[in-house]
Amino acid sequence: MPPSFYNDSDSSEISKINWRSYFNDPILSGLIDTALVNNHDLNIAIQKIEIARASVTNAKASLIPQVNAGTNGGIRRFGRYTMDGAGNIATEMTPGRIVPINLPDIFLGFQASWEIDLWKKLKSKQKSAINQFLASAEGAKVVTASLVSDIATSYYELLALDHELEIIQQTIQRQKDALEIIKLKKETGRTNELAVQQFQAQLLNTQAIEKELLQQIVEFENRINFLLGRFPQKVERFKEILLADVPSQIKTGLPSQLLENRPDIREAELLLEASKFDLKSAKAAFLPSMNLVAGLGFQAFKPEFLFLAPASITYQALGGLMTPLINRNALKANFSYAKANQLSAMHHYQKSILTGYTEVMNQLSALENLKNLHVLKKEENSVLNNSVDMSTELFSTGRASYLEVLLAQQNSLQAKFELINVNKRQHIAAVNLYKALGGGW
Repeated sequence: MPPSFYNDSDSSEISKINWRSYFNDPILSGLIDTALVNNHDLNIAIQKIEIARASVTNAKASLIPQVNAGTNGGIRRFGRYTMDGAGNIATEMTPGRIVPINLPDIFLGFQASWEIDLWKKLKSKQKSAINQFLASAEGAKVVTASLVSDIATSYYELLALDHELEIIQQTIQRQKDALEIIKLKKETGRTNELAVQQFQAQLLNTQAIEKELLQQIVEFENRINFLLGRFPQKVERFKEILLADVPSQIKTGLPSQLLENRPDIREAELLLEASKFDLKSAKAAFLPSMNLVAGLGFQAFKPEFLFLAPASITYQALGGLMTPLINRNALKANFSYAKANQLSAMHHYQKSILTGYTEVMNQLSALENLKNLHVLKKEENSVLNNSVDMSTELFSTGRASYLEVLLAQQNSLQAKFELINVNKRQHIAAVNLYKALGGGW
């Protein structure tokens, strides 16, 4: 039997062991490496990180003044019976020339605006964006952990199918040999046509199982290829790995460490924290906001006068305190949304913790029970193998019927399949426990 497929879990908690160290199979590690580069779901999660990063930059920018540079030009006409129009009739723009009715206006300079964050509304939005960014990073780790787990699980499924196919092909050859013996016995009158037909039917059934296994192998290979982000092709593997030992004892660490190691719990915690800041920002929106507006540049009615300082220099500075009145229903709706979102995030966080503990307990129990089941199935397999040899020997001497031989072969084949299935489930349980403990993330 091959050496242990896993790192020595007695020397360290598996929640602190990276998957590269946990799995000793270089073929599986190579498949995972390919998936970490090409998998579409993981690439989508990485882009979500970049989206969240841009949101943080945008939230930070709202805290500082917005300064714009530009130029504009236009023409204004003042009504004669207005204050400006009446004054312009007697006002000279230049010596001997009064202000025209159609007055050009050219501006070149800077304009700035700044909302002073009196009630930490913008600061809360920034903190929310930061927490959402950190949560997106943890979300990518969740996707990565699931991807590693899915590939390892599909890999073991494929190895189990390889073993089952090998067993079936060996069984087919033995059944063909047995059928030839039965046919010879019929020719010598030691048995009848019914026995021949029963053995032939058993052979046909086993051959049908072989075809089904071949199809399942193709499907699992394509599933792995899909996870790797590549087109269907042969998946390299070493089926004897399935017979490797699974750790009999695994250090899981303290229950409280589950909160630190599982990325989905950390993600839920960060989203809960983000929702708190969203609620603070929604509350602050009901309070007055102060805005400052300023401008500095050159302004003139003719291009040749535009840069004649200081006469063409213009500036302005305005400040205002605004309190929302008419649009409060929209603010109330936004506040209700933020409040409901916070409660939803809190329930999601609590559910993540409960899910984590439940998954760990289930997989620990599975490993223990599957270990005991493996011992029993291995012993059963040995007994049924002996029964096949014994029934065949007794049949050759006429002390057992062909039905007893068929039944012994059928039971032995089923026992071999069940033993392979237990091996597969042990490996999958070890992978699931590693994932449930947040190992390596």
